[in-house]
Amino acid sequence: MEEFALQGHDFVELSDLLKVMGLCHSGGAAKMAIAEGLVQVDGHVELRKRCKIRKSQVVAYNGLTITVV
Repeated sequence: MEEFALQGHDFVELSDLLKVMGLCHSGGAAKMAIAEGLVQVDGHVELRKRCKIRKSQVVAYNGLTITVV
């Protein structure tokens, strides 16, 4: 499990989180993975590319889990 620290913001967009954490090589690849239903937020499939991820939420993709702190 990895952690992502929000710094100076209330949220991070889901596609940006996947890109910043290195789970996808580009924003386009992140958006495609989300659209294909491969990403979960708090245990549920999330299809919104610009979904706002806030503190304490958990994102799962490709066998990896990220907790936002």
